Amino acid sequence: PSANMGRAPGLPDGGWGWAVVFGAFVSIGFAYAFPKGIAIFFKEIQDFFGTSYSEIAWVSSIMLATTYGAGPISSILVNRYGSRPVVIFGGLLCGIGMVSAAFCTSILQLYICVGFITGFGLALNLQPSVIIIGKYFLKRRPIANGLAMAGSPVMLCTLAPLNQFLFDNFGWRGSFLILGAILLNCCVAGALFRPIGAARASVKTQATQEGKDALKEEVTKDAMEMSSPTDVPMETKMEEEEGKDCCEKINQYLDFSLFKHRGFLIYLIGNVLMFLGFFAPIVFLAPYAKHIGIDEYSAAFLLSILAIVDMIARPTTGIIANSKWVRPRIQYFFSFSIAFNGACHLLCPLASGYTGLVVYSVFFGLAFGMVCAMLFETLMDLVGAARFTSAVGLVTIAECCTILLGPPIGGTLIDTFGDYKYMFIKCGAVMVLAGTFLFIMNYYNYRMLAKEEKERKAKEEDPKSVRTENEGRNNWNKETAQDGPELEPLREEQEGLKKEVNGT
Repeated sequence: PSANMGRAPGLPDGGWGWAVVFGAFVSIGFAYAFPKGIAIFFKEIQDFFGTSYSEIAWVSSIMLATTYGAGPISSILVNRYGSRPVVIFGGLLCGIGMVSAAFCTSILQLYICVGFITGFGLALNLQPSVIIIGKYFLKRRPIANGLAMAGSPVMLCTLAPLNQFLFDNFGWRGSFLILGAILLNCCVAGALFRPIGAARASVKTQATQEGKDALKEEVTKDAMEMSSPTDVPMETKMEEEEGKDCCEKINQYLDFSLFKHRGFLIYLIGNVLMFLGFFAPIVFLAPYAKHIGIDEYSAAFLLSILAIVDMIARPTTGIIANSKWVRPRIQYFFSFSIAFNGACHLLCPLASGYTGLVVYSVFFGLAFGMVCAMLFETLMDLVGAARFTSAVGLVTIAECCTILLGPPIGGTLIDTFGDYKYMFIKCGAVMVLAGTFLFIMNYYNYRMLAKEEKERKAKEEDPKSVRTENEGRNNWNKETAQDGPELEPLREEQEGLKKEVNGT
C-alpha cells in the first residue's frame, strides 16, 4: 500500500484527470494571462519612471520570453522530479517576484523582478501543466487541452478589471503586493497534479535497463582488456566514458534528434515567425484605447471582451479539432487560425472609435482562442506523446527570441511614427505570412508522409526484400562465428542479457 500511496487511481481519459485539467486551467491561465493583464499598469508606470513605449514594453517581453525560454529547464525538472513539485515551486517564485516588484525604484529593477523572477515562475507552471494532461488523456486529449487552455481567457477576463480596480484603490505598488499573493494559488493548483500510476512502472523499467546496461558495459570492458594486445591508458578511456555519459544524460531530457524530424522543423519555423506578432497587439490594446481618449475602465473592458470570446473559442475549437473530419488534418486548421489572426490585425486600423475596437476585440478573441487551443495539440500530433516533453522544451527556447523582440519592436514603431496602426499592420503581416508558410509546408509534409507509408507497405509486401534481409542476417552470424573462441563467453553473456531484457 505504501508503494502506491499518492498515485492517481483509475485509467486515463477521466477520473482524477478532470481534477488535473482544473489545476492546469489555473496554472496555464496565470502563465498566459498575467503578462497581458499587467499591461493595465503600463501607462502609469511609464509616467512614474518617465520611460518610452518601447522601454515599458520590455517588462512584458522579458516576462514572456523568460516563460518560453525557460521551457527546457522546466522540462528537465519535470522529467527529474515530476509535475507537482515543479508547479508548487513555480508558484512560490511568482509570489516572490511580484512582492519584490512592489518595492522597485527603477525600471531595471522591474525587469528583474517582474520579467525574470515572475517569468521563470510562470514557466515552471506552464510546461508541467501541458505535459501532465498528455499523461492523463489520449482519446479526449484535444478536449482536455481546450478546457485547460480556456484558463487564459478566464484569468484575463478577471484580471483586466481587477487590476484597474486595484490600481484605483491601492496604486501600482499596492496592486503588485496583492497580485503576488494571488499568484500563490498556483501552488494549490500544483497540488492537484498527482503522479499517474504508470510512472512507477516506467521508473522501475528504466532502473532495470540502466542496471543491465552497466553490467553489459562491464563485461565488454573486461573482454576488451583481455583480448587487447596493447595497453590503452585508463585515464583516456575514463574521459571518453564520462563525455559519453554527459551527452546521453542531456539527450535523455532533451531529445535533439527532433531536429531531424521534418514535421517538427516545419512547426518550429512557423511558430518562431508567428510569435513576432502574436503578443504585441494584446500588450498595446488597452494603452491604444487610452491614447485615443477612451476612459480607463472602458479600455480595460476591451481586454475582458477579448477574454470572454476567447473563453468560448478555446473549448469549442478543442471539440472541433477532435472531430473525425478535422483531427486527421489538424495542421491545416492550425495554419488557417494563424492567418485569420493576422487578418484581424491588418483590419484593426480601419476601426474608428470605441465601437470599432469592440468589434476588433471580438474577432481577435476568436482568432486568438483558436490558435492557443491547438498550439500544443498540433505539436503532440506531430511528434507523439513520448517525445512531447522534449519537443515543448526545444520549441519554447527557440520561440523566446521572437517573443522577446515582438512588443519592443511594436513600441519602437509607435515611438517613431506616433501612431499605433503601423504596429498592428506589422503584426498582421507577419502572422499571415506564418500561416501561409505552415499551410504550404504541411501540405508538403502530408504528401511526403503518404509517399513514405506507401513505400514502406510495398517493401513489406515484396518477398525479395525479406529474403535479402534474412540472407544478410545469416551472413552476419557466420562472420561472427569465425571471430574465434576468445570472445565466446562475451557473446553468451550478451545473448543472455538480450533474452532477459526482452522478457522484461
